[in-house]
Amino acid sequence: MIFSYTLFLAFLSYSDAFVAPSARFQSAVLRSQNSQPVSFALNAMSQEEIASLKAQASKARAEANRLAKELGKDIEQPKKVVVIEKKKLSLGDISKLSSSIAFEASNAADQVSKLDELVSKGEFSMWKKAVREPESTTSLFRSLRPYPVSLNMLEQRTGGIVTGESLGVEGDKDVNLNDFKDATIAVTLGSTVLAIASLVFLPENIGATFCYLIALVPIAWIAIGSSVPGVIAAAIVAARGKGDDSETRDERICRHEAAHFLCGYMCGLPVKDYSLSDLGFPCVEFHISAEGEAASRELEPEEVAALSIVAMSGSVAEALQFESARGGENDLIQLEGLFRRSKEFIGAAKQQDMTRWGALASYQILSDYSEAYEGLVEAFRQKKSVAECVAVLEGSC
Repeated sequence: MIFSYTLFLAFLSYSDAFVAPSARFQSAVLRSQNSQPVSFALNAMSQEEIASLKAQASKARAEANRLAKELGKDIEQPKKVVVIEKKKLSLGDISKLSSSIAFEASNAADQVSKLDELVSKGEFSMWKKAVREPESTTSLFRSLRPYPVSLNMLEQRTGGIVTGESLGVEGDKDVNLNDFKDATIAVTLGSTVLAIASLVFLPENIGATFCYLIALVPIAWIAIGSSVPGVIAAAIVAARGKGDDSETRDERICRHEAAHFLCGYMCGLPVKDYSLSDLGFPCVEFHISAEGEAASRELEPEEVAALSIVAMSGSVAEALQFESARGGENDLIQLEGLFRRSKEFIGAAKQQDMTRWGALASYQILSDYSEAYEGLVEAFRQKKSVAECVAVLEGSC
């Protein structure tokens, strides 16, 4: 009872600043109705009485804090938003600061500590910008709290650019079930013809061997299609001749990986690996948390949210430039694995919501920071290092 009473008095003190404006508003309304000023008991209170109430409220707050500590509880204080003014540094100075961090050699905690320090000094500003308290209350990523996003909402918010089809989360637009059926029939018939031909035109023993091997082709086709349908889909697309030319393919890779880098950096994920792929372009891999890899630890909701943004960013970037994504299959598979590591259970429906929210949030980042993103794409084309890419990002704002 005492604890509840003291909290009530504390509430009175916090609401003190709002009482007078409310009284003035009511007075103004009544004056407009009766054309005569109306006095309120609160306005008639003397300054001594108001001071006395404030003193009692202050005493009540102190007593509430004391009782809370005795009960092992802490009363949450309002968070103060600290606005750090960005220093005007030359590109050379920014490059020196980014080069002082050994991204490829340092561990996750060291990276986070050094980058946080640079932000606190006002020398960097893009690091963790998507997860820090934003200036705008309309930001999508305030405290990284995902919300349900339907396919219709995703399409409307992105102007019809990012859809389930363009991201590959609603089935492949170019390969449907009928295509799989037709391909399976073609493979079966073709194998049958070849098997019979081998028995007719080849020597007896050799023909029988080839007939047996060819008969295994349809079985292998069905086995692969049931376990890894993406491989069959890729084979069908390749047979149609609709693949990208080398120049378009290279541009897809650059934009896909640059989007991962931008969103991962802005979500505060330290770099785990940065190397050239088999095609000769940089590929970035992030630690899943600021602590680095912790295989036994479950992921917090904020960490899963950040990883959802990073995972979907590559496909979104492809959709923005080429109207469809073709390199996001592995990202979706990895994201599904991260969902299973979540501290809070994420069912199938919520996984779809998280995936679509991640796509919407990454679209917002790529749109709001398009200049920084384009600079990063150029850096990836030139195969620049992590430190150089960070300098490009920090120098863009």
